[in-house]
Amino acid sequence: MADILHRVSIAAAPSEVHELIATPEGLERWWTGRAVEGETAVGGRLSLFFGQRERPAAVMEVLGDTPEEIAWRCVDGPEDWRETRITFSLKPSPDGGTTLLFEHSGWREGNEFMAGCSTNWGAYLTSLKSGAEGDGFGAYPAGEVSRWS
Repeated sequence: MADILHRVSIAAAPSEVHELIATPEGLERWWTGRAVEGETAVGGRLSLFFGQRERPAAVMEVLGDTPEEIAWRCVDGPEDWRETRITFSLKPSPDGGTTLLFEHSGWREGNEFMAGCSTNWGAYLTSLKSGAEGDGFGAYPAGEVSRWS
């Protein structure tokens, strides 16, 4: 199995970063650019919409939500995403900011689609960072670097 890993330093408190990751409103700001629907409690499901799609691009089951970690399992979406796990671990940094450790794990194999997703995750995590730091968000479609036809 293959994993996507990123580490990002964010000049914002862990509680502020958590709010952007663990709420539909926050996810819309830095990632989807469009509605996120569903329940954020453990066991709930989040439907992620991008662009003009009428059905969600992906559905995530919420596996965990603590101040230190948000974890999801993809239950519907691109075939290569199904049954993968996405984890955002938040650590306070000495300067009052946050170190975000991101993991998208459980890919069946490394392939071109995974490479594109890794690139886009980097771009969207940069959107999260810049927005949390007050420099503006770059949600979809602006944040998508590796485009699919």
